[in-house]
Amino acid sequence: MKAFYTDHFVLPLPAGHRFPMEKYSRLRDLVKTIAAINLVEAPAASDTQILYAHDPTYLSNIIKGRLTPQEQREIGFPWSEKMVERSRRSAGATVAAAKSALQEGIAVNLAGGTHHAYRAMGSGFCVFNDSAIAARTLQKEINPKLKIAIIDLDVHQGNGTAAILQNDSSIFTLSIHGENNFPFKKEQSDLDLGLADGCNDQTYLASLEQCLDDLSYRFKADCLIYLAGADPHEGDRLGRLKISKDGMRLRDEMVFKYALDNKQSVAISMAGGYGKEITSTVDIHFQTIKTALHFQQEY
Repeated sequence: MKAFYTDHFVLPLPAGHRFPMEKYSRLRDLVKTIAAINLVEAPAASDTQILYAHDPTYLSNIIKGRLTPQEQREIGFPWSEKMVERSRRSAGATVAAAKSALQEGIAVNLAGGTHHAYRAMGSGFCVFNDSAIAARTLQKEINPKLKIAIIDLDVHQGNGTAAILQNDSSIFTLSIHGENNFPFKKEQSDLDLGLADGCNDQTYLASLEQCLDDLSYRFKADCLIYLAGADPHEGDRLGRLKISKDGMRLRDEMVFKYALDNKQSVAISMAGGYGKEITSTVDIHFQTIKTALHFQQEY
């Protein structure tokens, strides 16, 4: 199974910044202990690929460092050339994982899940929307008839993804998230389910099962892009849900079994994770990858 990494393209952040950059290198250190996983440096998304999902003026402003202070605050990162390169690689990793998954069943981006980026605006630690870019790139570069479902199980709604793809009937957006969590102004996905604070394993897994049933009924996808956020976990400081580590594993198994049963490829991105202890976030992401590897061997 291929896993595309970007952690060596470091995003320079000021001391005390709350974004957990360290989790990506820690995750790769764990992944490289598994012989059955082929680690591959992520390619950079091209301008053409980015423009499948983003506004040309926005892309130009990102590249040339013309973001206003307010735009930088909205993203949550100070602009730098390294920020641009890191963002290109993170999007390119999901593109590469999606293409690889079409050939091999499942592939992983060890970063990504930047679902708060809108067509003409970054937000919430997200510069380019890797899921929208990857979905559109598959259609433009592989097969224009591909139907793609984006299953977003980050604890925060995939608002940017929903907005970019709201009028695109060939790509289905599903988001299961904390109803009272960021973003406080939600967009309309094709299927949204907002969960109450403190939601437990039983409610979460039953909700996911119902949403996957609804997805099957409403949309026949050829492939999936899966945002496997670690932030629904009970140890997350921003998540506000109470999903156990076992519950997180069962969540992943449910998505991968759904894909296998429906003969769909799956490109996985890590999405969010802000554990009170960074080790807990890395462990959840690593568990997702090990679970994916088990299912990839069944394709």
